[in-house]
Amino acid sequence: MSIKAKLSIAISAVVAIILALNITIYYAAAKDDLEKAAEQRMAHIANQVNLSVNATENAQETIEAALAERLRAVAIAAKQQLPPDIDQVTNEQLVKLRKELGVNDISLWRKLPGDIIIEKSSNREEIGLSSKSMDYFYRAFQQLFMYHNASVTQGQRLEHFWSGPINFAKSNPEHINKWGYYYDGTTNYMINPFIDAKPLLTFDQEHGTETIIRTIVRDTPEIVEISGFDPRFFGKEPILKFKKGELIHNLDVRGVIFGAYTLNDEKADAALVEQSIKTWTTLSVDTRLSGKLIRKSFYPVHNDHPYVIAIQFDLSSISKELRDQLLLHSSISIGLLLLTLATSYWLAGVFMRPISSVLRKVNAMAQGDFDTPIPIQGKDEFGQLVSHVNDMGRSLSQYTNELKSAASELRETKDYLESLISHTSDAIHIVDLNGHIVRVNHAFELMYGWTNEELQTHDPAYVPRDLEAERIELSKRVLRGEAVKGFETERLTKDGRKLCISITVSPIRNASDDIVAYSCISRDITQRKETEERLVRSEKLSIVGQLAAGVAHEIRNPLTTLRGFVQLGASRGKLEADHLGLMLSELDRINLIVSDFLVLSKPQKTQFVKTDICQLMRDTLHLLGVEASMRRIRLKPTLDPNGAALVCEPNRLKQVFLNLLKNGMEAMPGGGVLTANVFMSGDVIEISIADTGRGIPAKDLSRLGEPFFTSKDNGNGLGLMVSQQIIAQHHGSMMFHSIVGIGTRIEIRLPRQQAHAGAEQEQAPTEPLPM
Repeated sequence: MSIKAKLSIAISAVVAIILALNITIYYAAAKDDLEKAAEQRMAHIANQVNLSVNATENAQETIEAALAERLRAVAIAAKQQLPPDIDQVTNEQLVKLRKELGVNDISLWRKLPGDIIIEKSSNREEIGLSSKSMDYFYRAFQQLFMYHNASVTQGQRLEHFWSGPINFAKSNPEHINKWGYYYDGTTNYMINPFIDAKPLLTFDQEHGTETIIRTIVRDTPEIVEISGFDPRFFGKEPILKFKKGELIHNLDVRGVIFGAYTLNDEKADAALVEQSIKTWTTLSVDTRLSGKLIRKSFYPVHNDHPYVIAIQFDLSSISKELRDQLLLHSSISIGLLLLTLATSYWLAGVFMRPISSVLRKVNAMAQGDFDTPIPIQGKDEFGQLVSHVNDMGRSLSQYTNELKSAASELRETKDYLESLISHTSDAIHIVDLNGHIVRVNHAFELMYGWTNEELQTHDPAYVPRDLEAERIELSKRVLRGEAVKGFETERLTKDGRKLCISITVSPIRNASDDIVAYSCISRDITQRKETEERLVRSEKLSIVGQLAAGVAHEIRNPLTTLRGFVQLGASRGKLEADHLGLMLSELDRINLIVSDFLVLSKPQKTQFVKTDICQLMRDTLHLLGVEASMRRIRLKPTLDPNGAALVCEPNRLKQVFLNLLKNGMEAMPGGGVLTANVFMSGDVIEISIADTGRGIPAKDLSRLGEPFFTSKDNGNGLGLMVSQQIIAQHHGSMMFHSIVGIGTRIEIRLPRQQAHAGAEQEQAPTEPLPM
């Protein structure tokens, strides 16, 4: 795809994103506005219904008040024409009075113990009716008979008169009547005229609130239903009465007081009605009923008897309007997007023309032509680009020539190094971080026997098992970035021969200074070792000769003493007890000289274990404590509080400490201070023993450790030589510092790699670095 097409698509994509954001924002805002408008419309309708209900209620109250006054007048007129005793009144009289006074019927109620019943009536169906189950009607009757006035809140109250709400007739549930009850105490009965109230309800149905609600629902398609709820009865069990065997739901105890309630969810709606009345706030909830997404809004109305207007709004009308607007805006946006695509493609072609010359120049440079410049036209960004491309061409031409020269030099250097590696007599191999040998030279193949092809398929087992711990220690040193130089060890060849080699291991790092591989240079020193062993053997023979002469001289003296005592015993025929003690002492002396000689003459069997050198020094000082006190010498140890662990032969090192400490004590015949220090210094344990004795002359320092060289009267000079040999067995070093008249200090350094090697040998670890 060309840059022109990409640029055009990119611009169109940006425009498409902007248009999509615009449509999204408009959709959200329009939805919010439409929902707010719907809420306002429902609030307006609720207010309109409220006004209609108030007007209807006021009209009904006025009509009912007028009817109540008329019924009271009828009752007073009937009282004037009837005798005061109910027993003297006949039903025929009541029928006649009904016609004269223009009411439907007239009944007379008599108060009995525990009940009030109709005893006489113009309507025979009314005779015998009880009022005990008529709730507040019964309370009003009792109040009239007792106080001549009623105080119940329902209906209309006048002097000596009460009129109940319009309701179903108990004697005939098909009739809906308005009743009046009059009692002033002058008769033994209560006069009850009543008239038919159906015309009043019919008027409300045809011209009142119900008509307005039907009109609103018809003219506003999105309004599904409008209902009025009485919170006292809505959502509760309906109060039903049996009248003439028929179950009747009285008009004044109904939960739905006006409107339809077909899309009902009574349990949830009852909770919202109760909450709306309690908080006096409008509540709205979205729900799905009969497959429609409906928003129900509940509006509380303040009144003598508060009620709630519920309006159910079909939200699909909002969705339809939003879809129509979204379709219109999407069509406009698609048209704008196509126009943008065409315009941006044309503009991209205009602006990309100067790039063509740059592209031709770049293609030429790709083929090696760096010197042909591009003509510069204009000083805008494209002109600057052309200028920079020309500069880049000149620079690339210069750099290419320099790179060719450098490549030639690198090739010569590589050939030189390849020749050096291939023809050197030292074995060289490269090991990666996974422990695999990746390259060897010809000398490696000759020395070890494995070819480069064999090493690519498997790793050689050329490290002896007993040197595995040593190899691991070397691996750790190289991993820390250290270089191992001239380390003498042993390796195995392919045919199992052991080679003594000197190995140098160096880490190979990348440009980020991370270790990526290792180079190992091995030099076969087997012949050199054999030569050194011959020299050492020759030197040992020389030393043995010296020792033999010294031993002969040293042993001769105690032997002469023994001979004298034996001769004396032979002449006397017995040996004295004190002579025997001297003879045993001389024999012990001979045994000590011979034992030290054996230590020097052949290696002793040793057993290396992990030991705390601080504790070993502490035990040695404890053994010499009594002797030091007798010699008036103060022992002053300074030991590392964390200890100093070392894999060593503890009995041999203890022998070294005893020899050196006793030498220090014997150097202070008049008493003094003997200091013994043990502390850690990195991977080395440093031990120092110092006395405050007479010191050693400088000319004698170089002879320390020679056999039979000693400054003591009863010494043989072998103890210090044996000590040096023991320290050497532990790969350590011993140094002497002395000042005549001040004292002598002996420093011993023992590498901790012995401890590491021993520990790792026990755990049998594996490391990915064969060396």
